[in-house]
Amino acid sequence: MTGVIIRRAICTLLLASGLAADEPYRPPTDAFPAAEQARALRGELVFVDHVNRRGSLRLQINGHFREGRLHHFAMLPYGEIYYHGAPAELRDIPLGTVLYGQFYRPPDTATSVVPPVRGKDPTAPPENHAILLQDDVSLSRQQNVAWQLGQIAMNGDQGELTARRDLRPGQPGLGGEHRLTVDGSTRVWRGRELLGIADLQQEGLWPQQGERALDQTGWIALTWHPRYLYQQFHVADIWLDERAVRVAAERQRQTHIRHIRTRWMPARVEAVDYEEFGAAVVTVQLFGGMDDSLYADFQPRQRGKMAAAENTLRTWWPDHDGMDGTILTVERTTLPAGKQRAPGGSGIRVRFQVPLILEGFRPGRVVRLRPASWPNVKPPYEERVRGFEDRWPSTDVFNK
Repeated sequence: MTGVIIRRAICTLLLASGLAADEPYRPPTDAFPAAEQARALRGELVFVDHVNRRGSLRLQINGHFREGRLHHFAMLPYGEIYYHGAPAELRDIPLGTVLYGQFYRPPDTATSVVPPVRGKDPTAPPENHAILLQDDVSLSRQQNVAWQLGQIAMNGDQGELTARRDLRPGQPGLGGEHRLTVDGSTRVWRGRELLGIADLQQEGLWPQQGERALDQTGWIALTWHPRYLYQQFHVADIWLDERAVRVAAERQRQTHIRHIRTRWMPARVEAVDYEEFGAAVVTVQLFGGMDDSLYADFQPRQRGKMAAAENTLRTWWPDHDGMDGTILTVERTTLPAGKQRAPGGSGIRVRFQVPLILEGFRPGRVVRLRPASWPNVKPPYEERVRGFEDRWPSTDVFNK
């Protein structure tokens, strides 16, 4: 009997210290996850439920796409999305876009908005909660690596573009040389111009028939190809110069700014200091991945409003059930020289004083916060939470 008690005590200590070998890593609820524990995955976006920040990817595993076996995923509350080199939402990204992401196992399978990965398929990754999703252009800009456009071969408005990108060992992204298809649907961006292949042919830059060497750099948006099983891609967009890709980023940046200003800045409650008669000071950390101008709007000694949210970032009726208050302080964490911020938190902490604490403002909970300069509006009806058991669409959308 004594031996049983001792063994149980040892098991309890191992679990408490995180040394149990069979316990997989999951993002904690009171901190941002360890970056080194994330798993890198690449796939084509095939379904989006923008209301609940979830969707499905056709993953590429071991050089091949998983045909007919989609990877359903959800964004972590603090998950970041980038499109065209600027912050974005899932709603901004066209279906078929090739995305690169960093994923974790569900923090809690009981409350996950996507079903857990089950089955005996060893190639099915159990990591289905994303902390980072970005398209090829965003990844290229982050790594400061462009595609080398070597040759174009055309037959009317149908053709193949030979492009190469050399990546360092372990560097994420699609590297090597690829023959990418182009056609009349391919958008060509040059400076502030939106062109088609026919425009380049009329200017004599691309041939009507035959091949031509290009010998220039560019950025490419990859999308679905009928022969995707053989790792072939189609070019949805191509940016021919630096100015063109900056213009695309600015357009997406402005879309992002409008979205956040009308839905408010997401954050996580880190601490609550209670005062008299129900008042409190709520300390939150703003989530990362937002445009710098949005963070700059949070200044001390100005009025604002805080609303409770769920992990999908949906709110109830924020302009009515939110709590008015005052931003007391804004503290920004400075990273050491040469160190990049990991996805998740912004390092910006806001102390917000409210006259009455709400249940949704407890530590670990997700909130939305706006400075007084942002609109005091409610989001579209379909995006709001209307009951604790109400979720549209339901998780049945992922079932066969």
